[in-house]
Amino acid sequence: MKERGILTVISGFSGAGKGTLVKKLISEYDNYSLSISMTTRAPRPGEENGVSYFFIDRESFERNIENGLMLEHAEYQGNYYGTPKEYVEQQLASGRDVILEIEYLGAFQVKKMMPEALLLFVTPPSAEELLRRLRGRNTETEEQIRGRMRRAIEEAVIVDRYEYILLNDDLDTCVRETHEIIQNAKYSVSRNAAFIDQIRKELHELKD
Repeated sequence: MKERGILTVISGFSGAGKGTLVKKLISEYDNYSLSISMTTRAPRPGEENGVSYFFIDRESFERNIENGLMLEHAEYQGNYYGTPKEYVEQQLASGRDVILEIEYLGAFQVKKMMPEALLLFVTPPSAEELLRRLRGRNTETEEQIRGRMRRAIEEAVIVDRYEYILLNDDLDTCVRETHEIIQNAKYSVSRNAAFIDQIRKELHELKD
């Protein structure tokens, strides 16, 4: 029987490099799976069901919500997006370590549904570096960048609800440290509560 995998939620400031971090983590270590989201929007050219997203109709998505089958969900521009619990559970049961790259509202939904989930927050070494990275992408106006920074101020308030901070100063170092945190979490006392109870029971039986 394979050891159950770890579910890790990775959030972070926009511009902190969490997307790049997740891609490199998955490419360098073979035990990670990036969770596939479910959505009610129509597939775009080249997107495959079960690969890019799980595409379903709005009524089915809302039924999933009502039945507690979504780990987290949100509505954006008239469409639902979320994480299907069944897919994640299948991956974890097979021994895969599942990565969810989502914002903090979704992260806290996941934590409520699955308390054993590991919450990691990605940040650059300073606010100045965050602003430099946002400007360096050359994809947004200065007004949009300022909006990102205001959003970061809001996110900074809730960072202490995460279990680990990932300082993304050097990408290779951050990837290695992220991997170590996730793998070390497998040995936490809370994760191994059933095993501890078993050992206690066996010790009492041997004593008698």
